Amino acid sequence: MTELSRIRNFSIVAHIDHGKSTLADRLIQLIGGLTQREMKEQVLDSMDIERERGITIKAQTVRLDYRAKDGLDYVLNLIDTPGHVDFGYEVSRSMRAVEGSLLVVDASQGVEDVLEAIVTRLPAPKGDREAALKAMLVDSWYDAYLGVVVLVRIHDGVLKKGDRIRMMMTGATHSVERLGVFRPKMEDAAELGPGEIGYFTGSIKQVRDTRVGDTITHERRLCAQALPGYKPAQPVVFCGLFPVDSSEFEALREAIEKLALNDASFTYEMETSAALGFGFRCGFLGLLH
Repeated sequence: MTELSRIRNFSIVAHIDHGKSTLADRLIQLIGGLTQREMKEQVLDSMDIERERGITIKAQTVRLDYRAKDGLDYVLNLIDTPGHVDFGYEVSRSMRAVEGSLLVVDASQGVEDVLEAIVTRLPAPKGDREAALKAMLVDSWYDAYLGVVVLVRIHDGVLKKGDRIRMMMTGATHSVERLGVFRPKMEDAAELGPGEIGYFTGSIKQVRDTRVGDTITHERRLCAQALPGYKPAQPVVFCGLFPVDSSEFEALREAIEKLALNDASFTYEMETSAALGFGFRCGFLGLLH
């Protein structure tokens, strides 16, 4: 377990095409856990469309181990964020999970100076290891092999493999089956403590059971107060989606639920049309979204 004073949580923010993902690449290349063969441009951008367009759509996290000039070892939890306004909800959620942000303005000073500034200027996270578990659900997505994967930031307490947890917003309970961090590849961990950012998978059958901003606690030892969570996204562009055949409605519903799990800013509700039948009215934050 890493001492709280040795943890730094930060996100990288900047305008479009100002080098956020490139800076993240250099940080990972310098101190990350990837070999030269595994290293590639936009290493944190895992979606095909991100690589095709050269933009970041989903905020991605990675845990880095850094030995500073003071001789101490630090854990840096980095979140790379999108730059386009259509994906601003990803940025706002990421900033709620960290203590500070790195604003990319000028990259002439070098990566080492950036790392030292993060260690010396950003505050360490706060938390009580002995308190009841209080963790924020930062993000979630659907994996074809693992099922629902949940990204969490631990505020108080300890999350361990095998724990029974409760989602305070929905009341759903689950067992933690796999626990770990991103380096940026998935790496299993025995536990996650205060200040740490990691992921878990569990017995989550319904994608609607995981809501971004929800507070996660232990089933038998509830935390006293839930975290504030996030404001819901306000869509500005809408479209209607209808199945070609009415028999495919449930398949469309399942696909839309998985999309909503992967993208918290995407909204949808059922609607009917005399010509098209049952379908969904979907809301987006912009045309690019």
